[in-house]
Amino acid sequence: MSQTPNTAIAVIGIDIGKNSFHVVGHDARGAIVLRQKWSRGQVEARLANIPPCLIGMEACVGAPLCLSGIKLAHTDDEVRQEMA
Repeated sequence: MSQTPNTAIAVIGIDIGKNSFHVVGHDARGAIVLRQKWSRGQVEARLANIPPCLIGMEACVGAPLCLSGIKLAHTDDEVRQEMA
């Protein structure tokens, strides 16, 4: 599934991998409107093309570095790192 055109993404979940990220976007109703696999180098550029939204990612060793890059690039987004 790719992105559904003209659908606002309210929440993005990012699963961090060694070389790639699995990204799932939900609209305000909770329906999946985006499901893609991005390389590390694509994350900031692709998020720059998405309107401000809540971004959640798993807590792991590499998460703080990814989180800081996203926060610097997207100051309007609300980024949360969930700790288990």
